Amino acid sequence: MAWVLLVLAGLFEIGWAVSMKYADGLTRPGPTAITILASIVSFLLLALAMKTLPLGTAYAVWTGIGVVGSAILGIVLFHESRNLPRLACIAMIVIGIVGLKLTMSTAATP
Repeated sequence: MAWVLLVLAGLFEIGWAVSMKYADGLTRPGPTAITILASIVSFLLLALAMKTLPLGTAYAVWTGIGVVGSAILGIVLFHESRNLPRLACIAMIVIGIVGLKLTMSTAATP
């Protein structure tokens, strides 16, 4: 269940990052409200996932999902660069996320 919460937290991180771009420096009320709400939900879900997942793994996976998703949506929605070195770097982040999941040992207990 912690992994489901962590993936959801990462998806909400993507949501607040993209909505922040649409918020235009937090000057547009609708996207600004979405940014704030999505960031709160993302942090809460991350906190719940961290109850059983190790800190380093959970935080790295959460930020990795956010980075990869935001980069891909930046390409799709905002026509950001899609050159080969950039795509290769995104792929390396995905490999790192998968690697952390596959090499994770037992859950952390405080």
